[in-house]
Amino acid sequence: MRGWWREIAGLVLPVACGGCGRPRTELCPACADALAGTRPRRVRPAPEPAGLPVVHAAAPYADAVRELLIAHKERGALTLAGPLGGALAGAVEAAAGPGAGPADGPLLLVPVPSSRRSVRARGHDPTRRIALAAAARLRRAGRPARVVPVLRQRRYVADQAGLGARGRLANLSGALEVVPGGARLLTAGRAILVDDLMTTGASLAEAARALGAVHVPFIPGIPHGLPAGSAQHGIEQRVAAVIASSPASFEINRNSPETWIVAGGER
Repeated sequence: MRGWWREIAGLVLPVACGGCGRPRTELCPACADALAGTRPRRVRPAPEPAGLPVVHAAAPYADAVRELLIAHKERGALTLAGPLGGALAGAVEAAAGPGAGPADGPLLLVPVPSSRRSVRARGHDPTRRIALAAAARLRRAGRPARVVPVLRQRRYVADQAGLGARGRLANLSGALEVVPGGARLLTAGRAILVDDLMTTGASLAEAARALGAVHVPFIPGIPHGLPAGSAQHGIEQRVAAVIASSPASFEINRNSPETWIVAGGER
């Protein structure tokens, strides 16, 4: 109900840009350019947690991009899901690479799950909402895609605020699992983990572990996105896409202009 009231209120109340506060527009051209005006690149936290998949991000988590994500997640600016989803779609395409296409089945966007208490407090699930917008954008561009929310929390997870990289890894270790029947859903295409933000990488590393722990059933005639000869005992999840990655201690890797090195920060 809370989410519906926010959407209705957005139709009748004055709007302002979620990134800079400019009146009479939900997203001004300058903030839209900050969100989607650069090519998605690979990002890595430092230290990099074991098991972290290859992650591509659309933009650094700073300034307008930071405000847009907060406005959507915490302030109920739900109409921003469209442009945020567009940015995520670009990162998904970068993560999938040019070799993936319709012959490999659809791209399966697997959101990193929020806790039930967070969803209740916010009145919506921001990551899933953005993922749905990203899948719609990919389909309009001719790339089959759908959201497959097969991950869930299997135990209590403490509030991440104030925890460093090691604390977050310990807090999330073994916290996620694939829902019953989820492995079968993942046989239909290529799974790509998606989230709105990466900083320490703890959430994505745990999500990748959970996907890799499941047994993938073999279904004749249904492609599952694994390379020929790959083991069938787990999802070979090696890629992820996010809208933004933390710019804390941010520097460009001189050996690769396509890589952003991200040190510090919090997820």
